[in-house]
Amino acid sequence: MMSSPDDLNQDLIAKLSDYLDRGENPPDDFLNKAPEHRIALDALTRFRSMAQNILDDDVTAEPERDDSWVTGILKNINREARAGRSIPVSHPSPKASLSLTEGAVRGLIRSAGDGVAGTFIGKCKLDGDVSEPGSPVTVNVEASVFWGERIPKTAQRLRDAITTTLLHHTELNIVAVNVTITDVHLRRNAQAEE
Repeated sequence: MMSSPDDLNQDLIAKLSDYLDRGENPPDDFLNKAPEHRIALDALTRFRSMAQNILDDDVTAEPERDDSWVTGILKNINREARAGRSIPVSHPSPKASLSLTEGAVRGLIRSAGDGVAGTFIGKCKLDGDVSEPGSPVTVNVEASVFWGERIPKTAQRLRDAITTTLLHHTELNIVAVNVTITDVHLRRNAQAEE
């Protein structure tokens, strides 16, 4: 029986998680085997670093909480690590044929969004014909913010960070970056921050 892409990506996240749990870096030949390996490792490392603030176990017991958002983010990292569509990149030589994968662009979006304090990127999607140079592309992002963050300002900071990153690293014709805040999370160590 052949494995589905979702199963293979679950295996990739599990394998990378094992390395991170042991405090080790995956071997370079594994990371260089496919671009999605490095994209998934970068996203997983950023997510773990930011989620530590929420998931620390040093706080006394609290009522049952719903951590399904963690599973959702990990599933999105799985899905978004795939190469996806090929996005052409211009070059002055007519003999050169350069492209960027959709997975790499989603990795850029996640990295830019995760760099905005107080946020987690949940899902990101590129709508439009990215394979046709100059075609309008809309970026749709779902995000989670910490309690106390001003949602309109945080959403604007996310839009700005994502737009700047895509303008700097791609040739996509970005016509809109839509940010939907889907969750608000409490900082588990909020007392230490006061």
